[in-house]
Amino acid sequence: MAWVRITQGLPEQADALLDQIDHAIRSDADRGLYVFRYALLTRVHSLLRQQRWSLALSHAEALERTARNAHDSLLEAHSILCRAQALSRLGHVTESLELAAGIARDILGLPPSLFARYEMCLATAAAMRNEREAAGIHYRRASLVYACLHNVPGEMDLKWDWQTMGDPGEHGAQAPRSQACKRVAQSVGALMAYPRSPQFTARELLRLLEDVDCVESAKVAEEIDDETIVTDEIGSGSVSAQEERLYSGRSGNRTVEVWASPRKDVESVAAMNAIRIVLAGVSELEAARASLQDQLALWPVEDVPIDGEHAVLTGRMLELMTFARRVARTNVSVLITGESGTGKEILARAIHGYSARADKPFVPFNCTAIPHELLESQLFGHRRGAFTGAERDHAGLIRTAKDGTLFLDEIGELNIDLQPKLLRFLESGEINPLGEPSPFNVDVRIIAATNSNLEQLVQDQRFREDLFYRLNVIRLTIPPLRERRDEIPPLVHHFVARAATEFSKGHVRVAEETMEHLLLFPWPGNVRQLNNELRRMVALAENDAVLSPSALSPAIRRATAKPPARTAAGLEITVPLTEKLAPTISLIEREMIRVALRAHQGHVDQAAKALGISRKGLYLKRQRLGV
Repeated sequence: MAWVRITQGLPEQADALLDQIDHAIRSDADRGLYVFRYALLTRVHSLLRQQRWSLALSHAEALERTARNAHDSLLEAHSILCRAQALSRLGHVTESLELAAGIARDILGLPPSLFARYEMCLATAAAMRNEREAAGIHYRRASLVYACLHNVPGEMDLKWDWQTMGDPGEHGAQAPRSQACKRVAQSVGALMAYPRSPQFTARELLRLLEDVDCVESAKVAEEIDDETIVTDEIGSGSVSAQEERLYSGRSGNRTVEVWASPRKDVESVAAMNAIRIVLAGVSELEAARASLQDQLALWPVEDVPIDGEHAVLTGRMLELMTFARRVARTNVSVLITGESGTGKEILARAIHGYSARADKPFVPFNCTAIPHELLESQLFGHRRGAFTGAERDHAGLIRTAKDGTLFLDEIGELNIDLQPKLLRFLESGEINPLGEPSPFNVDVRIIAATNSNLEQLVQDQRFREDLFYRLNVIRLTIPPLRERRDEIPPLVHHFVARAATEFSKGHVRVAEETMEHLLLFPWPGNVRQLNNELRRMVALAENDAVLSPSALSPAIRRATAKPPARTAAGLEITVPLTEKLAPTISLIEREMIRVALRAHQGHVDQAAKALGISRKGLYLKRQRLGV
């Protein structure tokens, strides 16, 4: 409603509505919530409409801080452009242009509406310096982007801003050659930044041809329902036998083309060749973007949070991390169970990191890494001369982890003779190093982990029952990777990106067929094995390579080399009737979902409709099946 009032030219009424939203803020933490962040953005636009430049600038600075704290890059870009606009109006054009330059570096990753806003800022800066022709060029480009997006509020905002500057005008005296060169560079940048609209590309290409002056004439022709209309043109406009189609694009039921009659001198021919190269680059860029969107539709990778450089937090791991955060600030013992390589130490480090002991030592220790006869000395320490070979005092791991966390991995392998001493420490906090006459207290939190069945070890009398119950206060079980296949795609992308950075391999990607093999493999070594496999593949790959199935280890290719038999059309599968029911049904569902997604170019709504299920049902199945 506030935006509507601003668009209607009633910013005071918009402020009254925004005041109602502000009254709902109860704490500073509330200001980071989505509704309050974007209400502040609306407030900034309202202040700009009221020409309260200084106040708009201070609010935009506050908005930028809020957006940065919330990791909202889109909102941060909005706030920077609002700051740039306010600074131009206050006469600080140089500072405004510096802010706009920062946005330009990331313009390819931003929505087209922000590109229009960027051009609007440049138009304002040029107008404030009385550079009328440059202002008109940027105004026209911003207006064209908004028109192609059908963004009526943006167009109205642009026109209002233009009128308040006294309408500097779009046209001026003939610009010198240096000015024309600058416009050429701007047009090429605009073509690369926003190649998705044929109407925009065609008109920007026409301006580029005009500035380069390498054609006798050129025109934009749009064909709608078999009727061709010339919507823009330069030069004589006469039809030439030498006229060639330079560009063609389609949007909905409309075909947009650019026809040109090139000049025949050497420089003009060379310039036309250069323009064709630029258009080829624009076409390849758009194809690459479309390919990436198709890949993300088949293998959805949401923005998953990363715990430092170690853990991808999604699926079951995200649930465990959320629970770990809850128990971290308590001082109870935690037992982490799971197969080798599932990430038990990562979870233990997270518990330590979330706790009040985060700035104290985290000491990991594998109970199988030291011979049994030396374990007591390693854990509890000893004094010099306590036994043969004890040539100096040793504090022990428990004292090394003082006030911090001691992570005991493979606790099930701990010697039965040493278990009573560990139990005493857990109950009283006392340790008695070898050779010490009396015990003393040490404050250490114990997190234990094992891939063994401790209950079975207790029954076999290989693990003390009282120690088991003392460790098993809170139990976290990490399922094997084969039971959480929905986490494999984000793990693969994370590990590949990290390895590509480590080995300086550029932008390495994973082919869709390779991802299928990775999803089907059982991964007995779990996440550790997956990480090692991907690091090996990236290390042996070329720069900016696409990892194909041939890069996989022979063992993985053999294990996944026999997909279900298909018909020639690829739309049927055969399954053995002797297999288990649950995995067979999952296999059929997985293949049907893949076929539906491919048939509808990754459009989830259409695929769900074809399968006869809801969009939410399709999403849940993809999560469960790892599709």
